[in-house]
Amino acid sequence: MAQPLAGTVSFVMGASVGIGASVAEILVAQGASVAIAARRGPELRALAARLGPKILPLVCDVSDHAAVKAAVDTAAAHFGRLDHLINNAGVIEPIGRVGDTDPAAWARAIQINLVGAYHAIHATLPHLLATQGVIVNVSSGAAHRPLEGWGSYCASKAGLAMLGRALMLEYGAQGLRVYGFAPGGVRTAMQEKIRASGLNPVSQIPPEGHLPPELPAQVIAWLCRAEAADYPQGECNIRDEALIRRAGVILP
Repeated sequence: MAQPLAGTVSFVMGASVGIGASVAEILVAQGASVAIAARRGPELRALAARLGPKILPLVCDVSDHAAVKAAVDTAAAHFGRLDHLINNAGVIEPIGRVGDTDPAAWARAIQINLVGAYHAIHATLPHLLATQGVIVNVSSGAAHRPLEGWGSYCASKAGLAMLGRALMLEYGAQGLRVYGFAPGGVRTAMQEKIRASGLNPVSQIPPEGHLPPELPAQVIAWLCRAEAADYPQGECNIRDEALIRRAGVILP
């Protein structure tokens, strides 16, 4: 069976669980070598042990630029190139109305969700320009629609969407492809925190109303493939019929 990503190298942030772990698994199955990065070392090492020698686990905090750069440099030296960045690291907390949130926690969310994504982009950009690579920023409907209690999350995802547009403007002519992909509601630990909050309509969606992480992960992996080069860049989501059809994903 042909491996459409054979010979390529992906760097996945926030790869220890959920969508990130599923993306890593699918990328490897399609032939890529994958550097997986997150704060949680035991989960990363367990995933690497399960997926085999094409996985390189790297423990780092996305909010620490020096740590991210060191991880990227290690991956590039180990594999010899980088072709894809999957910016998946993110937090939903603090959940609460603006006046009820802790300022330090609010700023920490921006630091992880937006500044952290910038750190990964900044560190991988020279490598991705050399290979005319792909950046997939894991976006959200919250980037475009405000939700009660999600002020920091909405603001950070909106900022990430605009960062993606800036990258397209600055580096698109050099062959860099940039997507912001919103996976919709996915059965992850983040959704458990959302349900526990009881704030806004999203918290009322039962677990069976969410997708398994493998489905959005398949779309993200497809966006990394050469055959996706003609798909319009920018913000897209799991309900884009043209995207899902091209990616060969069947939604429930």
